Amino acid sequence: MKNKLLTIWLLLTILLAPALRADEGMWIPLLIEKYNIKLMQEKGFKLTAEDIYSVNKACMKDAIVQFGGGCTGEVISPDGLMITNHHCGYGQIQKHSSLEHDYLTNGFWAMSQEEELPNPGLSVTFLKRIEDVTESVMKGMIDGMDGNERDKLVNSNISGITKSATVGTGYSAVVRPFYMGKQYFLFVNESFRDIRLVGAPPSSIGKFGGETDNWLWPRHTGDFSLFRIYAGKDNKPAEFSKDNVPYKPAFHFPISLKGVNEGDFTMVFGYPGSTSEYVPSYHIDMVKNFLNPKMIVIRTKKIEIMEAAMNTEPLIRIQYSAKKAGIANSWKKWIGESQGLEKMGTIEKKKEFENKLTVWITADNARMLKYGNILPKYKELYAGLDEYNIVSSFTNEVFSNNGAEAVSFARNIKALAELIKNNADEDKIKVMKINLLETGRSFFQNYNIATDKKLFVAVMTMYGEYLDIKWQAPEYIKLKNSCKGNFLSIVEKLYKKTVFADEARFNAFVTGFNEASVAKLNKDPFYGLAVNVNDFLTENVRPELVRINDDLQKLNKEYMAAQMEFESGKIFYPDANSTLRLSYGTVKGYFSKDAVYYTHYTTLKGIMEKDNPDIYDYDVPDKLKELYKSKDFGPYTQNGEVPVCFIANNHTTGGNSGSPVINADGQLIGVNFDRAWEGVASDLAYNPEQSRNISLDIRYALFIIDKFAGAGYLLKEMTIIE
Repeated sequence: MKNKLLTIWLLLTILLAPALRADEGMWIPLLIEKYNIKLMQEKGFKLTAEDIYSVNKACMKDAIVQFGGGCTGEVISPDGLMITNHHCGYGQIQKHSSLEHDYLTNGFWAMSQEEELPNPGLSVTFLKRIEDVTESVMKGMIDGMDGNERDKLVNSNISGITKSATVGTGYSAVVRPFYMGKQYFLFVNESFRDIRLVGAPPSSIGKFGGETDNWLWPRHTGDFSLFRIYAGKDNKPAEFSKDNVPYKPAFHFPISLKGVNEGDFTMVFGYPGSTSEYVPSYHIDMVKNFLNPKMIVIRTKKIEIMEAAMNTEPLIRIQYSAKKAGIANSWKKWIGESQGLEKMGTIEKKKEFENKLTVWITADNARMLKYGNILPKYKELYAGLDEYNIVSSFTNEVFSNNGAEAVSFARNIKALAELIKNNADEDKIKVMKINLLETGRSFFQNYNIATDKKLFVAVMTMYGEYLDIKWQAPEYIKLKNSCKGNFLSIVEKLYKKTVFADEARFNAFVTGFNEASVAKLNKDPFYGLAVNVNDFLTENVRPELVRINDDLQKLNKEYMAAQMEFESGKIFYPDANSTLRLSYGTVKGYFSKDAVYYTHYTTLKGIMEKDNPDIYDYDVPDKLKELYKSKDFGPYTQNGEVPVCFIANNHTTGGNSGSPVINADGQLIGVNFDRAWEGVASDLAYNPEQSRNISLDIRYALFIIDKFAGAGYLLKEMTIIE
């Protein structure tokens, strides 16, 4: 009897294994009919592949946008109303904020279309169609072709493909490699440039829990903002104009008030940024043991300085909120990623796979000739990549990316100096000066010199401590030696001498810039440092990084081919590369650790339990407390409570922020915004037991719009299914 039960258990394990792993993956919409739709329907999906992606009829893809290049958004009304995350719209909200109109703290709600705020530079992009162009990209390729010659041919073919696909259309196009260059797809897009802010909750709702709760479950964050897409009167993209009208989409998502339950089908449709699921163990080792530790250390220091400054003045909080959020998001992710990789034993599992692959390769002479050098070559390349990557990344953290801000800003004037030295046309110089003054205006709007001085001392000190002296730029070494490593002793002197830490001095310098100014510029300590560091990287680091990465790119293609041949019965999903993808799964809780099980949803009750007026990130707005006390919830409840967030096992990554979460009927039930801490390493290794995406329940967004903001008129635009 025992043997019979064991046999049955083994059979069930084999039969169920594909289903258990099927929720992993980010799939190409064009290929859903071929690979995924049947399994999706078995999981409960009631629509067809053509309802998701079609070039012949209106479908879901026509309501999804790439928002600003780094997030996703979806259209939720026939008048171009769009929802995305609060953190995706954060930069725009911050730009509109001032001490007089602090939309970060107080929120913003347009009570009519006339009150909606324009956002210069912001665009959204719709996908028009996808096409497999592998054969056209590879046209003219022959065995044994030199790498540079091959790349030149590929680039030439791609240029011809994109030109042919867009001529006379007003569209743009891009060709992206998949499976590490084994396959190529063409994406034809249409971009709109008149995007206006419609509504955003206060940060006490939109960022509730702040960095403390970021990447964690349970979550109680109302992470959404509303924008509207405008077009010309012909419904085509147009530059901002008061004469523009709301865009009429081919499709907009209906919104469900039914809610979610454990086991419900979910689909996330959006623009995931980047994953590396098929890399060798050497890559995981580099990320976990070389890159992440140093990057975490320097960002920890920068965040501490920014937070301390933000707590002193409301204006500094406005100026540095977006900056801090930008660096803190990856910082916390890296911490969780390293822990997750350690917990899953990812390096060991990769090595185990590589050992099996090696046995398979060595068992056949033809395979040995084809694949035998891959893993030894990886070992050689990553030995150099580890060091060069750290030097490049850490230096960038010091001299760019909200490190020493005035130093980073100083580099902007180099192009003007080059024009002057080369006796360029006066009109070119005039245009350059105008552009520089505008760059300066934007920079100083969000700049606090006292905070920058503290950042300067901290990152300059760490640059000397964490990088070997051979990787330190000569100008930095000179500066370090002059103060014997005590940057605090010279910081005031440097900031008095530079023109890049004061807006009035900078504007005067740029306006009167001439040949004599070039000599003065070369004596500016921050300009000299910025230029020297950049030159040092250009001469000593970047060429080798390019060489190694070029070699890796070719090796990766061979390794991908080896994996696909070795596991020929497996369906491989491609890594994310900022193209439109869908992932599907189910609403599902998980065990976080021994005896700790997290259920699939949170409610407004949990927000009230976290309320703490003494902590900025947990200070619940009085009106929200009043609504909770009076139980004025409207139709936005489940089991007597207002739902806030829920989790599912959809495979997501950065770029999926703002993606629609869709139920079995094709209706919007949520807005994706994060992942749970225990599964945050899913960019490198998906953990089916704990990989969970975190989404805003759409009913909480409607509740905030209607009951909290009093902007219920917006709901009249939407198609709401009760």
